[in-house]
Amino acid sequence: MENRVKNRIKDLILDDINNNMYVEDSDIIKCIDKNINDYIIENPISLREKIQLQKTIYNSIKKLDILTELLEDKTIKEIMINSFNEIFIDKNGKYKKWEKTFENIDQLENIIQQIVSKINRIVNVSNPIVDARLEDGSRVHIVLPPIALKGPCVTIRKFPERLNMKKLIEYESLDKSTADFLGVLVKSGYNIFISGGTGSGKTTFLNALSEFIPEDDRVITIEDSAELNISNVKNLVSLETRDKNVEGEGEINISMLIKASLRMNPDRIIVGEVRGKEAFDMLQAMNTGHDGSISTGHANSAYDMLSRLETMVLMAENLPLRAIRQQIASSIDIIIHLTKLKSKKRIVQEIIELEGLEDENYKTNTLFRFDGKSLKKYNELKNRGKINT
Repeated sequence: MENRVKNRIKDLILDDINNNMYVEDSDIIKCIDKNINDYIIENPISLREKIQLQKTIYNSIKKLDILTELLEDKTIKEIMINSFNEIFIDKNGKYKKWEKTFENIDQLENIIQQIVSKINRIVNVSNPIVDARLEDGSRVHIVLPPIALKGPCVTIRKFPERLNMKKLIEYESLDKSTADFLGVLVKSGYNIFISGGTGSGKTTFLNALSEFIPEDDRVITIEDSAELNISNVKNLVSLETRDKNVEGEGEINISMLIKASLRMNPDRIIVGEVRGKEAFDMLQAMNTGHDGSISTGHANSAYDMLSRLETMVLMAENLPLRAIRQQIASSIDIIIHLTKLKSKKRIVQEIIELEGLEDENYKTNTLFRFDGKSLKKYNELKNRGKINT
């Protein structure tokens, strides 16, 4: 069916919906059927074309138009819209150009506004970059002109199937003994930091690790865009940042949420990801009696994560390097580093324990490394009184 025919029928449907104030999906579907049936009296089409037209119009009204097809395809992990007439997809680990495109730039811009408005975000010429999410939790990153030279650019990382620790073991991301060990660390109240590169599965792993949090703990989660799915904790508060409004006011950032969470009587604080000066507030929270807190960050190795944390703290406070390292060493007990192999498998590559400082350098103990060697028994930690079984 040609786009002009689809748009003609869609305009009739939208007028009918607005005039009759249709709100329920069932009413909208009836309205679509009525208008299509009126059209095909004089313009006969096949049953297959009719069904496709019904679906296309419904998706354009109630969903995300042509993107709906990609979002419903579980083999597609990422959708990359470089411009209205250029869409790439990551399917089974390989990039390929999609044969379909938007009709014009207005159609893409309408979808962008539809996405951001649902979570009270704003994206325009004055604020051309924004992070958002879809209803299923998929991450959305949007860049508008003039920053994006080819037109509005949208990257959607689809929300993966929620993986528990059992599934991660089945997928060989880690073995059972390592999972059991990490479970003991979480239950014992270790402050844990999860590091890894882009797409290494940090959020997925944090979700799986949260299974071990005692269900009677009070947990506060803090994120830029809500992605965590902690289901076993009853006393849970989820907080999300807010961008500035059109007047440039009203911003609520991660640092502000961390400070607010300290007044909410949390047992544990979980910060979805730290990227900047909020790292200082996170470390402060970890170092003030909130044992068992967890966060994530981007890095190429566990030791690289320590350097990045130092840099992030310096963004917030001009402190001597030794003071920063002392703060990090006393706040974080364990760093778990994840990596994505060339085979696309995501694994736990390394687990290190921070024991403090020695001659102004970090004193660490490598508990596990993905090199064929088995995990060190946690009896060593238990004997030092650092684990409660």
